[in-house]
Amino acid sequence: MVMLTVIGKKLAKEGMEFVYLGPLSDCKDCKVRNICFHLDRGSRYRVVGLRDVMHDCPLHEEGVRVVQVEPLPRKAVIMKKVAMEGSSISYDFPKCRERGCPHFELCFIPGVDTGQKKKVAKVMENVDCKIGQSRVAVMVE
Repeated sequence: MVMLTVIGKKLAKEGMEFVYLGPLSDCKDCKVRNICFHLDRGSRYRVVGLRDVMHDCPLHEEGVRVVQVEPLPRKAVIMKKVAMEGSSISYDFPKCRERGCPHFELCFIPGVDTGQKKKVAKVMENVDCKIGQSRVAVMVE
């Protein structure tokens, strides 16, 4: 299935990767907003094709370009007891304040909300958790 979206014309290059953080309030009246708003908030994408269609955009200096994207797995750290390849999990952040932890950004992945559903694509190594939880690194989609 072909997935299309729009990104800033200056950013539109094959191979460019980005994390979709959700719609901006400035975009609510945009005529092409539906092509952006269908992406999965907190998911990572790679541009795999460029289209010759451009649109004006008040947020992007030179406007936006229609691009074809593919979803990519994203590394995260989750509770070991829910880490089963192929399973769908409801993302739950730990009660942790250890900002100096090397895994902090993987436990609190940007763009993902508590309760948001993610699919575990691959289970990887165990992670040393500073607050003593049994956690593991995974790739999520």
